[in-house]
Amino acid sequence: MAMSSFDVIVVGLGAVGSAVCHQLARRGVRVAGIDRFHPPHDHGSSHGLSRITRLALGEGEAFVPLALRSHALWRELEAASGQVLYRATGGLCISSPAADARAYHGNANFFQRTVGLARQFGIAHELLDAETIRRRFPMFLVGDDEHGYFERDAGVLYPERIVAAQLQQATRHGASLRYGERVEAFTAMPGGVDIITGRARLSARRVVLAAGPWVTRFAGSVPPGRLRVHRQVLYWFAASDLGLFSPEHCPVWIWMHGAGAEGSMYGFPTGDGVDGVKVATEQYLDDADPDRVDREVAAKEILAMHGQHVAGRLRGVSPQAMRTATCLYTCTPDASFVIRQHDASDAISVVSACSGHGFKHSAALGESIAQQVLGEATTVPLDAWRNPA
Repeated sequence: MAMSSFDVIVVGLGAVGSAVCHQLARRGVRVAGIDRFHPPHDHGSSHGLSRITRLALGEGEAFVPLALRSHALWRELEAASGQVLYRATGGLCISSPAADARAYHGNANFFQRTVGLARQFGIAHELLDAETIRRRFPMFLVGDDEHGYFERDAGVLYPERIVAAQLQQATRHGASLRYGERVEAFTAMPGGVDIITGRARLSARRVVLAAGPWVTRFAGSVPPGRLRVHRQVLYWFAASDLGLFSPEHCPVWIWMHGAGAEGSMYGFPTGDGVDGVKVATEQYLDDADPDRVDREVAAKEILAMHGQHVAGRLRGVSPQAMRTATCLYTCTPDASFVIRQHDASDAISVVSACSGHGFKHSAALGESIAQQVLGEATTVPLDAWRNPA
């Protein structure tokens, strides 16, 4: 079996891997990308027709520059691809005095931290009382004790389009993309890494492992127990007035109404091609095997989602599910990211654990990881996530 050689090989071509490939290829690097499926696909985390993007991140100050830079990169990618990849609909975070201090994505005081970071970074926003929310956004049936943070430039990202556009641009700049090919083993060698797949032998001076929930299969990539994979469910419910939820009238939203991750929901305006209102919650109790995860959504899950989160909160939205889907979150205990060198070799970079809030950062992550691999100064510093643990 002949050996093919590259400067860099990227394993996993989802949100971050496709961005790394794109950024390396546009810099003239001989890069190969490998994915065991055919991206964009629905087996990992980078799908579901829509993702929320927002700029003031209650998850932590270090994330804000990533989101800001990603917004600029989405617009560049739109210009290059001729596609709509990001739509600014505005974003509304709904909370209450009782919920303001609650944790979301691993951080307490999420609502107040969001407001504080918006002020710190000069991000355009408004604070709304319940009466104002009802008047401006009548689709939300908020209680008298609830209030909101509205961010003008938050909105919707279209994940499948973005992954496809990044891979198309990578190919245009000379990247070699290998789909339906699984990495079986790799060996650190002097001056680089040898990789064996089900079809070929490859070598590269550097390797980036961006395999999402499968990254734990590469022994030594992350300390045991550091990452957990969780099955999440997305729902599109029928509505009596879909026009009320059109992107011209409805923002993306996060609604914290109860305790823990299970006491919140998030959702989207229409415009993704499904005649329904997309909503979801998050769960971090049950682990999932990415090769054996249950992709079927049971009727009892649909009824529970509607009864616990949607009923009495979204005007005219019924329990009839027009569509459902599952995706996988790969999470750390503190909902942070993992960006580190592999135990076997400094020539192997591990990028994983977007912890359920990574897509909005993925363009800038891809850019900075590509720069880091090439020994360049990074546009956005990655020091906050270079954690060995």
